[in-house]
Amino acid sequence: MTRRLPQLIAGEFAPSATEQWIPVTDPATQEVLCEAPAATESELARAISSAQLAFESWREVPVSERARLMMRYQALLKERHEEIAKVLARETGKTFDDAKGDVWRGIEVVEQAANVPSLMMGETAENGARNIDTHSWIQPIGVCAGITPFNFPAMIPLWMFPLAIACGNTFVLKPSEQDPMTPNLLAELFLEAGAPPDLLQVVHGGKAQVDPRLVNPDIRAVSFVGSVAVGQHVYRTATDHLKRAQCFAGAKNHMVVMPDADPRQVVNALVGSACGAAGQRCMAISVAVFVGSARDCLESLTAAFAELRPGAWDDPEAAYGPQISPQAKARILDLIAKGKAEGATCRLDGSDCQVEGLPDGNWVGPTLFTDVTPEMSIYREEIFGPVLCCVCVDTLDEAIALVNASPYGNGTSIFTASGAAARRYQHRVEVGQVGVNVPIPVPLPFFSFTGWKGSFYGDQHAYGKQAVRFYTETKTVTSRWFDEEAMAGPNLSIQLK
Repeated sequence: MTRRLPQLIAGEFAPSATEQWIPVTDPATQEVLCEAPAATESELARAISSAQLAFESWREVPVSERARLMMRYQALLKERHEEIAKVLARETGKTFDDAKGDVWRGIEVVEQAANVPSLMMGETAENGARNIDTHSWIQPIGVCAGITPFNFPAMIPLWMFPLAIACGNTFVLKPSEQDPMTPNLLAELFLEAGAPPDLLQVVHGGKAQVDPRLVNPDIRAVSFVGSVAVGQHVYRTATDHLKRAQCFAGAKNHMVVMPDADPRQVVNALVGSACGAAGQRCMAISVAVFVGSARDCLESLTAAFAELRPGAWDDPEAAYGPQISPQAKARILDLIAKGKAEGATCRLDGSDCQVEGLPDGNWVGPTLFTDVTPEMSIYREEIFGPVLCCVCVDTLDEAIALVNASPYGNGTSIFTASGAAARRYQHRVEVGQVGVNVPIPVPLPFFSFTGWKGSFYGDQHAYGKQAVRFYTETKTVTSRWFDEEAMAGPNLSIQLK
């Protein structure tokens, strides 16, 4: 019998009472690994109620104790790093090394959560007015919710609940129904690290299990990572119901290559950033913009793409794994076909990719287009597969204009040996995360993940100081203590005297 995944509600992992179960499949074989529940309304309501009750006591726990919980948790995650990565690799199809990287980037955020005492320090001013002192406190807001995508089932949940809980909140997590085993394991380890049982609730399901979180009055803030359409819906619905929301949506990331860039570094960067994780990264480079003679490296780039071979998670020779689902594969193949039909030159076509011994896998081979224009579907739409579009321009200013015309602003990079060109680019480009000779400029967690434009809806970004502000309120206290002398009389103006 297929294993049915439990949910973490009110401090207990227990089977769901639902009649709707979602198969979780190995994307390399289509084998059903388990079934995830589509939680019932009463189960979600009980999870939120449990989180609300737990918040009343957790908010009073000293911040130093909350930090020590995160210290124990990050130590346990490191100890079980490979175990988590194996579960993750099996259900996502990622190579084992890539899966370990997914887990590690999440661990880094938990390390930052252990630094929460200094992040929650307020401000003070003595004698702001005569004999009046002012200070501010950073306080938690209540029950927070997270909705996470399939492509990073360890890293992105760890972006959310450790920081929210370290700030004194409680958390209700809805992982992707496509790879829910990894988040369940993260939650098990959180309890094993000594977390009070009701701080984290893990309630599974699909879209029907998302919307109730967006309208429930007991949930104060919602974090989302996923597609543009769903991100817009989550943001509008959550904010219409007077909640805070941070929604990370789509991307179309450009890498600008200057003529003075090292061709070997350029090729390596484009291969890794376009095809790593089968292109299923919101920070993947999907457009290469070659300035002037930089286009001379296209031949070597095509050859390097042709050497890549996808494979199963435990194949040490595999460059990357399968797409997450047959539907994802079909969408990519449709866009590849549109690229050809709309006039782009397909230098390398991965549409008919096969992997020996795994005929049912969701395979897409590395694909490279040249002669791409901004009007084409493969340029406008996020492909989310191992497909790179190449565009040629004559000047850096043309490249900047091209990037800035995109409705997205998640990440970009420039490869150059010129400090002047790099500075001009990073200053003028309208993108939130910029790499200089770094193809995927995801910030380390003491900074924040700062996508712009159509890649992000909200005011405060993920992890770093901005996440602490997202999960907290600031209370400002103005005080005066009287000595034996009474005040001369009432003060009828707004001015402090």
